Amino acid sequence: MQHTDLPLIPSENAGTCLHCRSAGAGAWQARRAFLRLGTAAVLATGGASALAQVNVGGGSRLRQLVPAQTLEEAAAEQYQQLLAKAKAQGALAQPGNPQLRRLHAIAQRLIPHAAQWNERARSWRWEVNLIGSKEINAFCMPGGKIAFYTGILDQLQLTDDEAAMIMGHEMAHALREHSREQLAKSQATNLGLSLGAQLLGLGDLGNMAVKMGAQLLTLQFSRSDESDADLVGLELAARAGYNPQAAVSLWQKMGRATGGGGQGLAFLSTHPSGPERIRELERNVPKVEGLYRQAGGR
Repeated sequence: MQHTDLPLIPSENAGTCLHCRSAGAGAWQARRAFLRLGTAAVLATGGASALAQVNVGGGSRLRQLVPAQTLEEAAAEQYQQLLAKAKAQGALAQPGNPQLRRLHAIAQRLIPHAAQWNERARSWRWEVNLIGSKEINAFCMPGGKIAFYTGILDQLQLTDDEAAMIMGHEMAHALREHSREQLAKSQATNLGLSLGAQLLGLGDLGNMAVKMGAQLLTLQFSRSDESDADLVGLELAARAGYNPQAAVSLWQKMGRATGGGGQGLAFLSTHPSGPERIRELERNVPKVEGLYRQAGGR
């Protein structure tokens, strides 16, 4: 992932892990409050009460070759390095930033519905950060480490509903463990391994997962993974009260950005837009409209 050198938003908050910092670190109070609220919401709801409305598969069993906790720890380290770099560039948003507050508000509504898709999400230490850059990009790393770039909010002029669709999509990649699966497939192929490698223990692939932490930001997900994340993200957002029709308008905007040769299209290099993607979302929007109405949507 490339970062702009243009300092847009100064910050004093980069480079310290949430669960490692001192309880008296005042500069982190806003993020700590957000973290507590999100975690409490997850524990209180116990996940979504209704069954999933979208149809997605169970994913490859190859992901079992990479220990989830090992990968999440590697992701947390890489995430802190990214924040430190953004801070050094004066581009990490401070807690009072209006756009960051907006993203926190969206995350607070989405997080309580995450555990339905992955029980590990109950113990994840969620973070949401905003990086000042013209780059059109956003991601959620394993373990719930979310980042948005100001370019995706500004250049696409996203509504809250559309921003929720992006966040839900990225959360879905983490919840469905697509990074874990892609790393396992890659390393198993390189080593000539299969599921039978479990008989030899997970140490080798676990160590590789740590070494490959830097690749988590550049992994290419499969078409199946992207479809999976589209649908799970759609349902997450609908359960949180965001209009599912925004998924269609979002990808229409993405398509126009691609056609116009937009600047800094990092997100679109790994999330290509296209008519079939939009058609699949249109087919699934009716499945979650009831969830949207139950959540207070109109």
